[in-house]
Amino acid sequence: MSRRDTVNSIFMRKADIPAPSVGAEKNPDRVRAGAVSAMGASLQEMTEAARAAGRLQAQISSGFSVLEIAPADISNSSISDRIPDERDAEFDALVASIAEHGQKVPILVRPDPEKEGQYQIAYGRRRLRAAAKLGLKVKAIVQNLSDNELVIAQGKENLDRQDLSFIEKALFAHRLEDAGYPRDVIIAALSTDKADLSRYISVARGVPQAVIMAIGPAPKAGRARWLALVDAVSSSLKKVEAIIEDDAFADLDSDQRLQRVLSKMVARDATKAPGETWKTRQGQKAAQIERSGTKTRITFDERMVPEFADYLTTRLDELFEEFGATRSQR
Repeated sequence: MSRRDTVNSIFMRKADIPAPSVGAEKNPDRVRAGAVSAMGASLQEMTEAARAAGRLQAQISSGFSVLEIAPADISNSSISDRIPDERDAEFDALVASIAEHGQKVPILVRPDPEKEGQYQIAYGRRRLRAAAKLGLKVKAIVQNLSDNELVIAQGKENLDRQDLSFIEKALFAHRLEDAGYPRDVIIAALSTDKADLSRYISVARGVPQAVIMAIGPAPKAGRARWLALVDAVSSSLKKVEAIIEDDAFADLDSDQRLQRVLSKMVARDATKAPGETWKTRQGQKAAQIERSGTKTRITFDERMVPEFADYLTTRLDELFEEFGATRSQR
C-alpha cells in the first residue's frame, strides 16, 4: 500500500450532508429522485467506509499505528541522508505552516530495537525538527521495519516529497555501503541503477566529509559540479580548506558556497602552465591532459564529448587488461 493510501485511510472523514431547509417546496417527483440519489450516495459512502475499515484493520494486524510522540523520544536512523543547512528558507516556511495549520502528514518511525519506549525515524526529519522547534508532539506512523526496510522507506520518501540533492544521495549511498548494506538495498533506497550508484559513491569518496558539510546540500548542483570539486580537492585540499575557512564563506547559501570554491580554484589553476590538449578528429578540443610528478589528470569537456567520460570510466578494467597484454608481448 502506498504512503498516500496509508495516510488517506487513517485520516479519512465522512462528508457532512446538509439537512433540507424548513418549508422547502415538496415536489413528489423531486422527492423520489432525491431519495434515490441519497440512497445511492449512502451506499457509496458505506462501501468506501467499509473499504477504509478493511485497510485500517490490515494495517493494525501488521503492527501499524499512528501516535503523537515527543520529538525527544525519536532518534535518527543509523544512516543519515539530509545535510543540515542553517540557511534553509523552505524549513522556515514549514515551521510557519505547522504553527498555523498543524501537521498534516505523519512521519514514519519504528520502535527502537534496543531502547524500550523509544523510536527511530525512517522519514520526516524536517517535520520532526519543525515540531521540536515549536515544542509540539509529532504525529507518527509506527511500523515494525527491518534495517533494510527502514533505509528503503527512508529513500523512497525523498522521491515522493523533497528529493535529496546530488551530494546528499552520494553521501547517503556511501554511508549505507560503509555500514554494510548490500548494493541491491542501496539501489532500491535511491531508486537508481548500478552505474549511477558507482558514480555517487565515487564522488562521496573523493571529497572529505568535512568539506561536504561545510558547503551543504547545494540543491541546484548536479554531478558535473561535484566532480569538478573532486578534481579541486585532489589538486589542493589545503587550498579548498582555506576557501571554506574564510569568514565570508558562511554568509553564502549552499549553492553559492560550492560555486565560490570552484571559481577560486579555477582562477588558481589558470595561473599554471597549460598542459597537453586532446582534440577529436573533427578538431574539437575535448580534453586537457596535465602531468605533475607521478600523477596525470585528464579533464574532459562534456560539451564537446558528452557522456564519453562515463563510457571511458566503465571500460577502465578492460582497457587496463588490454594494456597489460600489450606490455607482456614486448
